[in-house]
Amino acid sequence: MEGRLGVRLLCLAALSSVFCVDLVLAKYVKGIVDTKEDWVFLTRFCFLTDFGRLDFRFRYPKSRCCQNILLYFDDTSQWPAVYKRPEKNCYQKEAVLRPENNQVINLTTRYTWSGCMVEGDENEEVLSCVGGRSFRSVRERWWYIALSKCGGDGLQLEYEMNLTNGKSFWTKHFSADEFGILETDITFLVIFSLVFLLSCYFAYNLKGRQLFHTTYKMFMTAAGVEVLSLLFHCVYWGLYGRDGVGNGSLKLLGKLLFSVSFLLFLLMLILLGKGFTVTRARISHSGSVKLSIYMTVYTITYVVLFIYESEFFDPGEVLYAYDSPAGYGLMGLQLLAYVWFCYAVLVSLKHYPEKQPFYVPFFTTYTLWFFAVPVMALIANFGIPRWAREKIVNGIQLGIHLYAHIVFLVITRPSAANKNFPYHVRTSQIGILMSSPKAGEGAESFPHHAYGNSSFLGDSQPNFTELFSIQSDPVKTVEEMVARKGQEVPRNSEQKIITTAADLTSILPPPPPPIPPRPTSHASPPLPPRLPSFTEYFSMQGGGGGTFGTKA
Repeated sequence: MEGRLGVRLLCLAALSSVFCVDLVLAKYVKGIVDTKEDWVFLTRFCFLTDFGRLDFRFRYPKSRCCQNILLYFDDTSQWPAVYKRPEKNCYQKEAVLRPENNQVINLTTRYTWSGCMVEGDENEEVLSCVGGRSFRSVRERWWYIALSKCGGDGLQLEYEMNLTNGKSFWTKHFSADEFGILETDITFLVIFSLVFLLSCYFAYNLKGRQLFHTTYKMFMTAAGVEVLSLLFHCVYWGLYGRDGVGNGSLKLLGKLLFSVSFLLFLLMLILLGKGFTVTRARISHSGSVKLSIYMTVYTITYVVLFIYESEFFDPGEVLYAYDSPAGYGLMGLQLLAYVWFCYAVLVSLKHYPEKQPFYVPFFTTYTLWFFAVPVMALIANFGIPRWAREKIVNGIQLGIHLYAHIVFLVITRPSAANKNFPYHVRTSQIGILMSSPKAGEGAESFPHHAYGNSSFLGDSQPNFTELFSIQSDPVKTVEEMVARKGQEVPRNSEQKIITTAADLTSILPPPPPPIPPRPTSHASPPLPPRLPSFTEYFSMQGGGGGTFGTKA
């Protein structure tokens, strides 16, 4: 089955992505620098206008003195002017800083604000610097921290930094571009949980009516995986808000589940467009091969995106996942899926025009969904400021997924008032169709049927005849059945069929035998003598010659 094949492909993507290393820009960072270069990038953070704070602890051998901590912000004359500019040397990169803004921290005992002290460590003197710096600007800004020692013999430093925004749990360890992500994820987790529970309730009703098809199961799985994805993201951001580090594995797992939910929902849309469980019981062999190839390519591209984001994204630049070759490849595959979706829906409507009440709103609403992802990626890459990109994109992306799930939940709700309900063949009938002698000749197509929500019109008074019947062929007329017998149907001058008792005998079943009279075990009692009526009595009196009157 195509649905099971798609799930296998998604599981393959999950196993492949487990080996990817996620890039976690923790706001509590520490590490060791030991290089021959004289200028290196350490980390970045988006500070608020008035509450940004950097607390640091640096240690390095006094013999490697003197090193500097450089603080650049995102103005075009600062960080973009020095990063990845090999034509500029260390002195030129330091020259763009403004001394009046206290953007240089000289890690020596002569610079009071650095908090440096000389300590002895295994017969070697070490400079230990503990201090902090506050950040104020006219708007939220990205700040980039670098280490330099121009004209020296390289860099050696052990560093530990804590970058915060205010004192609140919701802002302290979060970069300004991440504000609101935790609250947004919690809100969508509640909403998606309600959607999943409502889909379970609808599934219970559909199962009772034998209309719980594979495509609806795929939708429920996608919604459930989305809930798990949001749950892992909420746990990650909650831990991150507590200590500024979090657990990178939780974030990676959340992103992986988010991708699995998206791919499963996309596969379900293509299958429904091709009529699977709506107008046919199975997809043709050629269609199955094409669909398997497409989903394999899509899954591999997603894996490549994970790897590219983890291994090749430059931490010195604020990048978006779709701002990469793999991201543009995913957008191209999304548009290709839309073309395929359009073709599949048109073919389904051509052969089953009575399905317009379902396919017309289905096609219209999900056309918007197919274009929403590429448009969102382009807007994020070129239209959203980098200091606000992550939180805005997170909200838009979750909103797009919620829109897709709610639309499907509405058009498949099992209600008599729903004129868009897609299913009309019961799950018990599919096995009959597939096992019929005509299965190899196109029995995958369902018979034409009145629209699906007619199954719910008589819920208060169920139609037991329809419930227990199996409709494997269209109902034959008398003319078709007579022609099937090879008999010539006589017609009158008005071209109407003339039937005789002999004709109907060959078509209609024989009448049931008469019911024999019920035997009695004892003789019936004799009937009582009939008494003469009033008229008969007087007639008998007159026949004897007597008269009737009164005495004088």
